[in-house]
Amino acid sequence: MAGAASLVALGFIGSRVLGLVRSAAIAHSFGTEPELSAYWVAFRLPDLVFQVLAGATLAAAFIPTFSRVQLRAGEDAAWRLAASVLNLVSVATAVMAGVAWLLAPLIVPWLAPGLGADAGREAELQALAIELTRVMLLSPVLFGVSGMATGILNARRHFLAPALAPMFYNLGIIAAALFLAKPLGVHGLALGVLAGSAAHLLVQLPALRTVGMRWTASFDFASDGVREVLRLMGPRVVGLAAAQVNFVVLMFFGSFVSDAAISAVNYAFLMAMMPVGVVGMAISTALFPTLAQQAATRQEQTLRATLGASLRMILFLAVPASVGLFLLARPAVVLLLQRGAFDADSTTVVVAALQVFAIGIAANAAIEILSRGFYALADTRTPVQYALLGMVMNVALCAALVGPFGVRGLAAAGSLAALVECAGLWWSLHHELGGLGRRQVLRSFIRTLVASIVMGQVIVIVLVLLRASGVSDATMIGAFLTSGVAGAAGIISYAAASGQLHSEEYRAIASRL
Repeated sequence: MAGAASLVALGFIGSRVLGLVRSAAIAHSFGTEPELSAYWVAFRLPDLVFQVLAGATLAAAFIPTFSRVQLRAGEDAAWRLAASVLNLVSVATAVMAGVAWLLAPLIVPWLAPGLGADAGREAELQALAIELTRVMLLSPVLFGVSGMATGILNARRHFLAPALAPMFYNLGIIAAALFLAKPLGVHGLALGVLAGSAAHLLVQLPALRTVGMRWTASFDFASDGVREVLRLMGPRVVGLAAAQVNFVVLMFFGSFVSDAAISAVNYAFLMAMMPVGVVGMAISTALFPTLAQQAATRQEQTLRATLGASLRMILFLAVPASVGLFLLARPAVVLLLQRGAFDADSTTVVVAALQVFAIGIAANAAIEILSRGFYALADTRTPVQYALLGMVMNVALCAALVGPFGVRGLAAAGSLAALVECAGLWWSLHHELGGLGRRQVLRSFIRTLVASIVMGQVIVIVLVLLRASGVSDATMIGAFLTSGVAGAAGIISYAAASGQLHSEEYRAIASRL
């Protein structure tokens, strides 16, 4: 499991690094100009189509069912299930994308009603957002197929191709930002999304043959496996829709702050989600097939131990990432984004949102493994209930905080909602399994928190010394020095403090390295 997690983590690191390069390329070409805000708005509807359908079947429904069918009925029955679900997802995604294409003029203006208001270009930018939406609605059809390919490969414990696929997706958008931005503007970015989604699928097709995928042109509605996937999929659709509503809410309220705020919140969110992906999603993705098998064979004690150990490791890595990104937000944004059309004013807005988003990194990372604990138990309802609670909190807090605090208020709403959702999932899963190593998790978290505080103090001291020496994080060279020196000092001090505190997670990583 550690080997699989390491492989997936490397894939996520590559994907997230390319994601940062993608953000840097987009920022260089477009900054936070209003046309880019129209692109971010347009991106939401195609992403909603994919997440609600294909995303719903991957983690929550397909992998546990595939494991059970393979265990009880054999390989042939498992591959018939995989082919049927793939066919269903492909057709349903295509139909939903077609409906969204027809309804785009009605839906898109409601996503960001304030788009273009501060520049007096409401009609122009709304029309642009509708046009871009229709162009990108082919991407969820491609992602529907490639997403199911990822689920099938993960169920067979093949992680390399799924780890590479997001990198190719990002490369498509990066190429578009570099080479198509000048002749085509944001339309070039939309074409890059299509090219990237096609590459996401194509890179996984050879791996499907390697694991022995057997495709048949059937839907097999009558089989127990397909019905089980559909049953588990229902609540997860609601949960993923709630997560997408959170993104829509950020754009909706951000459009009333300014056109630049929409892009700024997106940049900040993408940067904050990098450690969530590298830590929370990587470990959870690698462990989920094992969790599903442990649940299917009723190894409850082993399941509890696996979940507890993975949660402790996620917190051990995510808490210091949260502290570090909070303290180094400005040099990180300057280093990664401030060039070309992205100026110092854009940096100030993004930093304001990023520091508050950073507070919720550990909670968002922990949600990944806690929710998968429920999915392994074939319980998709409980995570959905907490996702809906988080959504309601996010909407209410955005409405309350956007006026007095602007983009900081929007980021605070997202972080607070994630903290509440994480706490609820932990409490429910602890009772569901009759224990989740509460004392071990608490002891580990206290050690992690103390070591993170030490790390934070070291970073602050280094920042003060660098500024006293005349190093300014407002310049590219200064940001590079600040990020490198303060970041390295923070990592070293965190490792040293963890070792002195006898952290089990530190020993596990050190021994593996």
